[in-house]
Amino acid sequence: MGRAQRRVRASAITLITWGLVVLFFFPVAWMVLTAFKPERQAATSPPTFLADWTLDQFAAVFNRDMAPYLINSLTASIASTVLVLLLAIPAAYALSIRPIVRVRDALFFFISTRFMPVAAGIIPVYLLLQGLGLLDNISALSILYVGINLPIAVWMMRSFFSEVPVEIVEAAQIDGARLHTELFRVVLPIVLPGVAAAGLICFIFAWNEYFLANLLTSTAARTTPPFLTSFVDGRGLFLSVLSAASSIAVLPVVIAGWIAQKQLVRGLAMGAIK
Repeated sequence: MGRAQRRVRASAITLITWGLVVLFFFPVAWMVLTAFKPERQAATSPPTFLADWTLDQFAAVFNRDMAPYLINSLTASIASTVLVLLLAIPAAYALSIRPIVRVRDALFFFISTRFMPVAAGIIPVYLLLQGLGLLDNISALSILYVGINLPIAVWMMRSFFSEVPVEIVEAAQIDGARLHTELFRVVLPIVLPGVAAAGLICFIFAWNEYFLANLLTSTAARTTPPFLTSFVDGRGLFLSVLSAASSIAVLPVVIAGWIAQKQLVRGLAMGAIK
């Protein structure tokens, strides 16, 4: 392939990539723009591009007391993510660098817990929490998020740990490193980008979870996703206010992704090639 052909191919790939970026980003950009429109211009046909921009919709969102829902979402997401990482790191380490007997069976067991839809088990979960007095409890919701995200984190972390050269671990063992030192002072710094990637994905999954949060909470532990549905009622769909609330709701995830973007890219690339 000549230089000109390679250049044309690279340009075509670049254009396609940017086209896909615009395609996926456009709904988010349109949501943000709609948040600044008056309600009468939010759903016009054809769409209104030169609107009477206003911040009234954001004021309306905070007048409906959105802050407690954001705090509940942050609490459940951060707590569940921390617990997932604390459990997934030693589990993935045991399944990779320190392999156990019939490791494939153990991995299959982890991922098999995600085979059954959450809706199929919601009745016993609801009855159990009701009997324990843990309905509408943010701690119970966080524990459920741990159970949902733990298998994904273990599988991701195992692929990261598997890329650590065995020679490094053996050298640490020869120097007399104990298991705790070997894991947390030798191996873990190497796979830290992978830990960040797994943690961010678990945080996003917990932040966006709607089904359990809607059925198992009412007021005290209500999170942001169920709160967003309150803008659709018998009077209709308040699109502009809903867009404003949704724009606020995505900010924590965007900020977390922006802070961890370097670690995220490195972490996702770690498990790509073995």
